[in-house]
Amino acid sequence: MNFKILKKSKVSNARLGFIETSHGVVETPCLVPVATQAVVKTLTSKEVEETKSQILISNTFHLHLKPGEKVIQKAGGLHEFMNWKKPLMTDSGGFQVFSLGFGQDLNLGKIINSKDRMGSDADLREQIKIGAQPKKIKIRQDGVFFRSPVDGRELFIGPKESIKIQEQIGADIIFAFDECTAPLADYEYTKNSLLKTHQWAKVCLKVKKSNQALYGIVQGGRFKDLRQESAKFIGSLPFDGFGIGGEFGSDKKIISEMLAWVIAELPERKPRHLLGIGKLDDLENIIKAGVDTFDCTIPTHYARRGVAFTSEGKLNMRQVKFLKKREPLDKGCVCDVCLHYKKDYICHLLRAGEITALKLITFHNVNYFNGVVEGIRARIKNGEL
Repeated sequence: MNFKILKKSKVSNARLGFIETSHGVVETPCLVPVATQAVVKTLTSKEVEETKSQILISNTFHLHLKPGEKVIQKAGGLHEFMNWKKPLMTDSGGFQVFSLGFGQDLNLGKIINSKDRMGSDADLREQIKIGAQPKKIKIRQDGVFFRSPVDGRELFIGPKESIKIQEQIGADIIFAFDECTAPLADYEYTKNSLLKTHQWAKVCLKVKKSNQALYGIVQGGRFKDLRQESAKFIGSLPFDGFGIGGEFGSDKKIISEMLAWVIAELPERKPRHLLGIGKLDDLENIIKAGVDTFDCTIPTHYARRGVAFTSEGKLNMRQVKFLKKREPLDKGCVCDVCLHYKKDYICHLLRAGEITALKLITFHNVNYFNGVVEGIRARIKNGEL
């Protein structure tokens, strides 16, 4: 992998560049759509390419469960398996330490939403102190025991296992195994977790045998000193790039501040990837902070609930009023969906329970997000951002 910075902004930390892989070049900054199980839900690989997507990220944990990395390897690797000719990333499985652990136990996301959980912050913090364990997984010094959500069997994934699985899957860029801490973990729990993540990072570097690019992951929760400590440590290791993971507190407005803590400590000449953050109103801020790539399920997740992103805002296409709208989802959009289908038809499909509606909105949303990022790249090039 080769990363080159083409231009640095004079008014922010934003930068233009490209990541060159054996499967093509990615212009940065760039959205990385999520293909959890080797598919962007509802779309074929050809359709995803038509949305101007440059690179995808798949989920190591889920691909390990089904179909299994040996099946993918036998097919010729993930690119051949899913018929995707462009670059691919795989995460490490570290996010499942959070999502299947305290995230599931306490109904928490990476950014706290009070509507989604019970109890006060203080009450919940009491449950995530040093030594605490989630109900359904067991976190040890050498890795994590999971219970398979598919068949209930016990699984173990540590840094060695994660790297071996990712090597067999065969993406261009892979990530070190880490513990993604919950937003309400206290300082001592987070520090102890950070030490494990740092140890696992060294193991990942040691055991990797492939030519894949390996990114280290910065953790540290909402604590400035731990974030900086992690960035300095991970940044000192010979990784090809860096992921910024973990939780981002109770207020999304501080994401830029937290990114600044980290990015100031990372080597400038290597790419930075933000894991799992990318709502539409986040994009400009995270790019201005100096992020090169970022993955997010928002465009696809919302589409499957009938919500389209447009220049007029979010549209709930299930609403009956759209049956009277004989116009594209977005009049300024020239994606294949907006050129050939209208709101009244998409609304009808949703209300009739037809799954084609989900495909049409997903295609539009991913294209729309890519278009927004394309516009941001143009603004950096023109010195506006």
